[in-house]
Amino acid sequence: MPIKRQYSYIYKIAIKQMGNKKNWHEAHVEGLSFGSRLADSVAKGMGSWRFIVVQTILVVVWMGLNVIGFSNHWDVYPFILLNLLFSTQAAYAAPIIMMSQNRQSERDRIQAQADYQTNIDAKLEIEQLTKKLNAIETDKLDKIITMLEELKK
Repeated sequence: MPIKRQYSYIYKIAIKQMGNKKNWHEAHVEGLSFGSRLADSVAKGMGSWRFIVVQTILVVVWMGLNVIGFSNHWDVYPFILLNLLFSTQAAYAAPIIMMSQNRQSERDRIQAQADYQTNIDAKLEIEQLTKKLNAIETDKLDKIITMLEELKK
């Protein structure tokens, strides 16, 4: 059985055993409002190379049309209108990106809490298993001692 198929099989078994409980990420995503999802998608789009390339092309075209343009210069050399557009874009982008970052830090905190809880649960289970193994070992040693004492008689 290939490793990838084996992991998906193990994952399906684990999901069946856990029931259809939602993990912390699924619960968090379902709780997001429309504005939160919009802010996340805007921040994701503005933080991409595609956005940088498209914006660079638009700026070069804007400047080129205004410098080389033969008859209609809507934004002459100091490009005041372009500067205003960039200022407006920055004024809206900064709070949207900060909202998305705040949600990301909240997600990180929730994930850290879930990881901590998992670690505590695992520690408790390991302690229980250790106690069981010690009890089994003690029982076996008692049986061996009893058998040795019977052999001496």
